[in-house]
Amino acid sequence: MASANSAEAARATAAPDATGSVDGPQYLPSSVQGAVKILVTGPFGVGKTTLVGSLSEITPLRTEETMTAASRGIDDLTGRDTKTTTTVALDFGRITLNPRLALYLFGTPGQQRFWPLWDDLSRGALGAIAMVDLRRPDESFDVLGRLEEQRIPFAVAVNTFPDTPSYPEEELRAALDVLPDVPILFCDARDRRQSYDLLIDFVDHLHRNSILELQG
Repeated sequence: MASANSAEAARATAAPDATGSVDGPQYLPSSVQGAVKILVTGPFGVGKTTLVGSLSEITPLRTEETMTAASRGIDDLTGRDTKTTTTVALDFGRITLNPRLALYLFGTPGQQRFWPLWDDLSRGALGAIAMVDLRRPDESFDVLGRLEEQRIPFAVAVNTFPDTPSYPEEELRAALDVLPDVPILFCDARDRRQSYDLLIDFVDHLHRNSILELQG
């Protein structure tokens, strides 16, 4: 089946219904014989935990802790005044792609002091969704650079906050210094349907580049 047709079929069958809910099995179906791993990464406060929660068919595992005075002066809360928690280890979610294949989502911590965990979480990943906040694009450079250094296929995922500025793709690609073969996708991570569309486009990208074999 052509990859474009596969993507359209996935949108029709895997996307949430009009209520925004997805009823997935809490336990992995016995028919599943393989699993693939995708990272959800990006800088602090960009929406990684939100995206994993929007996508996961199970209640996601989260390792969030309340931010304390100890982080004052270390974590920049400019424009994130309502943020009170931060991921200190990982977020984990699961999606059953088809009866034989499951996809595991691993969300990474955003702060550099947790990067030793990032290295462990990235091991064995087929690809990464690198989330970007265009209000603070410079915060994404280190993460994008690490993905390129480790040669992990990735897509840039722009989280569209209400006040996110808009740029032509050529200008955005140049500003982020990403290669022409890196997809630049957009979604509101709070919206389950938009999050599914983003994931489907990325999985289709991996499939078209023979990185992911969709066994059905």
